[in-house]
Amino acid sequence: MSKKRKWDDDYVRYWFTCTTEVDGTQRPQCVLCNSVFSNADLRPSKLSDHFNRQHGGVAGHDLSSLKHMPISSGKSETLKAFGVASHEDALLQASYQFAYLCAKEKNPHTIAEKLVKPCALEIAQIVLGPDAQKKLQQVPLSDDVIHSRIDEMSQDILQQVLEDIKASPLKVGIQLAETTDMDDCSQLMAFVRYIKEREIVEEFLFCEPLQLTMDVKGMDVFRLFRDFFLKHKIALDICGSICTDGASSILGENSEFVACVKKELPHIVITHCLLNPHALVIKTLPTKLRDALFTVVRVINFIKGRAPNHRLFQAFFEEIGVEYSVLLFHTEMRWLSRGQILTHIFEMYEEINQFLHHQSSNLVDGFENKEFKIHLAYLADLFKHLNELSASMQRTGMNTVSAREKLSAFVRKFPFWQKRIEKRNFTNFPFLEEIVVSNNEGIFIAAEITLHLQQLSNFFHGYFSVGDLDEASKWILDPFLFNLDFVDDSYLMKNDLAELRASGQILMEFETMKLEDFWCAQYTVFPNLAKTALEILMPFATTYLCELGFSSLLHFKTKSRSFFNLSNDIRVAISKKVPRFSDIIEHKLQQKSL
Repeated sequence: MSKKRKWDDDYVRYWFTCTTEVDGTQRPQCVLCNSVFSNADLRPSKLSDHFNRQHGGVAGHDLSSLKHMPISSGKSETLKAFGVASHEDALLQASYQFAYLCAKEKNPHTIAEKLVKPCALEIAQIVLGPDAQKKLQQVPLSDDVIHSRIDEMSQDILQQVLEDIKASPLKVGIQLAETTDMDDCSQLMAFVRYIKEREIVEEFLFCEPLQLTMDVKGMDVFRLFRDFFLKHKIALDICGSICTDGASSILGENSEFVACVKKELPHIVITHCLLNPHALVIKTLPTKLRDALFTVVRVINFIKGRAPNHRLFQAFFEEIGVEYSVLLFHTEMRWLSRGQILTHIFEMYEEINQFLHHQSSNLVDGFENKEFKIHLAYLADLFKHLNELSASMQRTGMNTVSAREKLSAFVRKFPFWQKRIEKRNFTNFPFLEEIVVSNNEGIFIAAEITLHLQQLSNFFHGYFSVGDLDEASKWILDPFLFNLDFVDDSYLMKNDLAELRASGQILMEFETMKLEDFWCAQYTVFPNLAKTALEILMPFATTYLCELGFSSLLHFKTKSRSFFNLSNDIRVAISKKVPRFSDIIEHKLQQKSL
């Protein structure tokens, strides 16, 4: 009878552990593939050969925990105990990770099956050999699988956001906007702002089609918005503020939606996007300026709206030796379109005029009119100023206080501009100055512009209620430099303010943290002060995040994918949350075992 070999703890270096039979015979078992070998193979040369040949010499883990550890009846449990993924786990994880990247890059689901997997198999065959190719072949990447993976990850991300909303110590802020996609279907998009772990977090909430009626109304929007919270068992009064696109007929200041929200939530704060002054400015344009703007629109549509004209336009520019710059029909930020188009049209005026002549267009007479060019120059300058204002508010975390300060600073420039123009000084309008100087048209345009700037100033004040915080609330912006004399002695938080100002450590925090984060950090120490401050800082000032979201929607909503409900794809693509892959995979495996 041959001598039985004994287990040595040093064998764990080859990713083996020991299983003992009833008669005491020890047999090695690989924790990577679960293969059990005979007692005769219980020697370093055999174990090392299997480790290197079958598993490529995997290293880099602490294997001390394998010593004397009994083998679990389930392979997955055994491998998880050692921090090693089973073969099935690895295939699932690879599939989910690819689906995640696919959604993040806004690619069609079929790209995995049609392009990525075939390429990966070829690379594996060439670089790693047939064994690696066989393993890679098993990764599930079909169109249906990718679609299913994205749906599951989206639901996990949504669940994380909903848990955060429920745990937020303050009511949340909502940002809501509506757009129409390429199928003429209205889409409603929402983002949420809430407090989590001493900071304000902004997250994607939903994007849903509005298909309830042929003519979408504010009531339809309200029902969809309300039903989302009801579906997820969250009380609607968790919403403390809603920011909408104030220029929208569906979501605007006097819309049915706002009326419905205020009826349901009487104390809610409704703010309107401060980022879209272009559409509002058009309402103040006198007839001649409005006609000039519409002429620009007609020229753009003539060039871009017909494919032959667009191609001829490109060829024409090449023929006359001018570098062709694509005229913007739509930009990433829809509210910047007009401003950028006007600048392009003015800079390319002579070339476009030549092209219109070349095509014998009936737009030539209006386009080459001297008065039109002067109005075009003024509009290009004005909308460029508006673009700069909008750009200064294009960021995450923008609150209503900061946004109104920027808007107030912009409006305060109008009187200076008016005085300069009255003196024939067009420094603030460089395109207009170029025309006026060369054609000596200053007197003709000065009166018209000063009148329009005055109307614009009045309109901004009326629509946006431009102004700063009242003096008694400015401690929110700087509690250390604020003059406490402005606070009434009966104000209960005056004592808290005095105590806060006496702390050198809190002063250091104020100087190094963002304003919102600073007040979040004070929530446990000075809850009343923090709550009051954050209620003012929490509401969204713009629908900037929704506009970014609509850009993603355009990437997804191609002709080949127009029939899909893309809510889940959009959530995975633009959410800051990362899916809890281990939980999703574990749940998937449990479902398969049932």
